[in-house]
Amino acid sequence: MKKIVILGSTGSIGENALKIVEALPGRFEVVGLAANTNAVRLAEQAKQLDVKSVVLGSQAGDDALCELVSRPDVDLVVCAMVGMAALRPVLAAIAAGHDVALATKEVLVSAGELVMRERARQGVALLPIDSEHSAIFQCLQSATNRLPWCVGNAGSAEHQLGNEKIKDAELVFGAPGIALEPTIRRLILTASGGPFANRPDVDFATVTVVDALNHPRWKMGPKVTVDSATMMNKGLEILEARWLFDVPVEKIDALVHPESVVHSLVEFEDATVLSQLGVPDMRLAIQYAMTWPERVGNGTLPRLDLAQLGGLTFRAPDEGRFPCLRLAREAALAGGTMPAVMNAANEVAVGAFLGGRLPFTGIWRVIGRVMAAHTVCACEDLETVVEADAWARRAAEEEIGL
Repeated sequence: MKKIVILGSTGSIGENALKIVEALPGRFEVVGLAANTNAVRLAEQAKQLDVKSVVLGSQAGDDALCELVSRPDVDLVVCAMVGMAALRPVLAAIAAGHDVALATKEVLVSAGELVMRERARQGVALLPIDSEHSAIFQCLQSATNRLPWCVGNAGSAEHQLGNEKIKDAELVFGAPGIALEPTIRRLILTASGGPFANRPDVDFATVTVVDALNHPRWKMGPKVTVDSATMMNKGLEILEARWLFDVPVEKIDALVHPESVVHSLVEFEDATVLSQLGVPDMRLAIQYAMTWPERVGNGTLPRLDLAQLGGLTFRAPDEGRFPCLRLAREAALAGGTMPAVMNAANEVAVGAFLGGRLPFTGIWRVIGRVMAAHTVCACEDLETVVEADAWARRAAEEEIGL
């Protein structure tokens, strides 16, 4: 039985992770829960699951979260917190030798080099929860018989398989940690396009918060939903994929796919393209991360009926209409602290938009100006990332106040 901690348990990812726990009795024991502000729901969850270790982030702070994820009896930390607040707890979980199932994009966007270096050093798995990265993760394992970089590491890590622990080197996928990049021509992330990519008639200057939060396919938190509306979420996912799979950003593309059935694709050098399909339900990717390296039957999950689909459509995103995609690529190519700066500026700008202090179009304008003002530094340690993040937040607030 895997003992798990869930960070962000009252959000959409956290609630769905708990649905997986409920649907698969005997597989998981929840030993820790954490939420930011929803104390009432957190207390309900703790009572229902008889969880004694509970942290309300807004009151306890980083130290309590880091202590929670460092417990010696933990097998897996599910991180569904929003924003950069997740970085320290994720690093603490890795330092404690625990696998991490990661839904928080900002962790790898801002500090991917640092996080993946520590992951390799500790020999733990960093399992993607985003449907797009889960799809790539599954395709790579199926096609190469090798462990992708986010889980492969010199055979030192242990993972739960049924009721026993096994080493990386014993997994059926083959030799662990072998570089996959030479065999890959492209990673292709799919995007629903949010509420606007399929509506060229929309004037972004008039977009309201209600408009931006009206996602046609996925039910997510407000920050992630606005990122989908600007397509910044796809820019963040490009940066995530670069670190998870050790693939240059130049080999990572995106396609708008409104049906959200093909969750991502991998094109190999032999001209083969593999994709992973499924109903647009977050629980599918969450369960795969939680049960990996097993696939487990779950009668509560929806099944894909191909006969009922009618058709699948794909098209290249319009980066002129959605400048956040271009800004994310520029940050990735600049490297160092620039992705952290871009991410922090985006968090501040989205918060200002949600609070009525900034128009929708102001989001990418603020990000672009903050990035232009930043001098890139090497991303050598946590302090460097934290300082760049803090600088960018101040700079973004100054831009918004002009």
